[in-house]
Amino acid sequence: MSDQDEPFLAEDEQKQLALKIMLEAWEDALSQGVAPEMVASSAIFAALTDMIEHYGEESVAEMVAEWPDRIRNSEFTLSEDAQFSG
Repeated sequence: MSDQDEPFLAEDEQKQLALKIMLEAWEDALSQGVAPEMVASSAIFAALTDMIEHYGEESVAEMVAEWPDRIRNSEFTLSEDAQFSG
């Protein structure tokens, strides 16, 4: 069976699987002694370079320009207090 014959996952399933794989790799890096901030920085770098390749620099720059407000609004904060305060 070729790659073309395999069914595509639904978008939400792709997101869940991608996150699961990324978190497993993250934990693997931590268990091998990589500092969490280095894993985070590397993940952001990898994501941005891939997104720029697919969408272009200007589109990605526009997207990340929104990040400060989203960060300040706790959109990326995992604590329950921040998630339920908005």
